[in-house]
Amino acid sequence: MRYTAFLGITILLFLFQSSFAQQKDTIPAAVSTFKFKTVVIDAGHGGKDAGARGSHSFEKNVTLSIALKLKAALDTAITDVKSILTRTDDTFIPLNQRSAIANQNHGNLFISIHCNSSPEGTAARAHKQKGVLLLVYGFHRLKEQEEAVRENSSIFQEKDYKQNYESYDESDPSNLIILNAYIQKYRKQSIRFGDLLDDEFTGVDGRESNGVKEQGVLVLAHSAMPAVLIETGFINNPEEEEYLNSDEGQHEIVMSIIRALRNYRKAIGS
Repeated sequence: MRYTAFLGITILLFLFQSSFAQQKDTIPAAVSTFKFKTVVIDAGHGGKDAGARGSHSFEKNVTLSIALKLKAALDTAITDVKSILTRTDDTFIPLNQRSAIANQNHGNLFISIHCNSSPEGTAARAHKQKGVLLLVYGFHRLKEQEEAVRENSSIFQEKDYKQNYESYDESDPSNLIILNAYIQKYRKQSIRFGDLLDDEFTGVDGRESNGVKEQGVLVLAHSAMPAVLIETGFINNPEEEEYLNSDEGQHEIVMSIIRALRNYRKAIGS
């Protein structure tokens, strides 16, 4: 319950600050005071939570490598934006701590880096699943749970997961208020950034895409800001595993995110 209260207060403060800034703008001039200052980069999994497995690599290592490259590129390419990493080494970070890091640093955008996996295993075969997938937070819906369940399974690596997430109940009215506040304020921005990412991955890199989808992913739900989880490719697909582990592939992924971020800032007027 304490975590629910903290999350509720955090989101309400964000909403209040935004509302106050808008009201203040209308008094002296019609100039927005909003400044896009901070991007939080989350390398999925880590430590005892290896994530998805390929034939010779683990998701946790691929995501960390991409996240570190993304921070370095962002610090060089967009110098007026601060970048924060939720982890910088092979450390296990609970999901609620990842979103807490983002919230405490007043992030304007949360980017969570992951690798996808399918039930096909790691053997090479024709017509294996491949391509990127962009996830934004949405309420649980039937037939759309596979990805959410896989990503949320990280909580079972946490010692006190029952205590930490006991309040995550969509039927609880207080949770519905919090989640609705999130959806109303940030859902459109999250989808917009997801669409921009999709355009870069497909239009520039020539990657296949599984689209922008809404899923009940906890690390997105608890982040009080626009948030997108990027499934960078299927690590159990030998072709994509090589791409995801290569410097060239990781560079392409990073530069697509940088370009999408620039376009996103333009779109929101910052």
